[in-house]
Amino acid sequence: SVRANIFEDGSSEIIFSDITKQEKTKQLKQELTGNIAHELRTPITSIRGYLETVLSQPLDDEKKHYFIERAFQQTVALSEIIQDMSLIAKMEEAPDLFVLEKINLERILQKIKEEVSAQLNLKHIEMKWQLSDNLTLTGNANLLYSLFKNLTDNTIRYAGENIKINISLYNEDANFYYFSFYDTGIGIKEESHLNRIFERFYRINEGRTRDTGGSGLGLSIVKNAVLFHKGKITAKNRKEGGLEFLFTLKR
Repeated sequence: SVRANIFEDGSSEIIFSDITKQEKTKQLKQELTGNIAHELRTPITSIRGYLETVLSQPLDDEKKHYFIERAFQQTVALSEIIQDMSLIAKMEEAPDLFVLEKINLERILQKIKEEVSAQLNLKHIEMKWQLSDNLTLTGNANLLYSLFKNLTDNTIRYAGENIKINISLYNEDANFYYFSFYDTGIGIKEESHLNRIFERFYRINEGRTRDTGGSGLGLSIVKNAVLFHKGKITAKNRKEGGLEFLFTLKR
């Protein structure tokens, strides 16, 4: 930003201000607003269409139940988007509100496995992990749960059937634990997508999230949860097949 001032005595000054950060923040907010409007439009339009059909058309009880059930599913999708957006905003704008405590990761993984057991069985997915005995770290329980839950949900939705999920602690040092979360599924065909999968609402192909459920924010939450715990995360295709996430979490 450049501003020139000319004074009454004929002197002048030129002021240069670096507004890069402000402009980037403004651009990100505009993009996010556009993405949110795009993501909310589909479920809201669907809900309106289903309910208008019920109210305006002579339907038998079975068809009414069908349209009401479909409308309910779209309200669940809306709730997921709103909850995930709130979580990301809180991590970015008010990280001090998250309580830190000693966390046993195996308990979190066991809880997640129990919650998704029906989906795992339906798709014939085996989930296992290898961690040090009584592995604990200082962190936030809700964010660590969201991290591993979203990685698991992402695998269940997109990796395919008759596969394995494996979580391991492959290294540690004085400051960090090093984790691997991989599946033996289909992976991501185009390498160019790997650098963008952590972006909010990013899709490898249009409509993917809507077809299979989810808010489109899961991997963005994963990345923010890792950053909150002072770590880094990357994703890569495995030579043996499947997708692998490698990340660190501060001890």
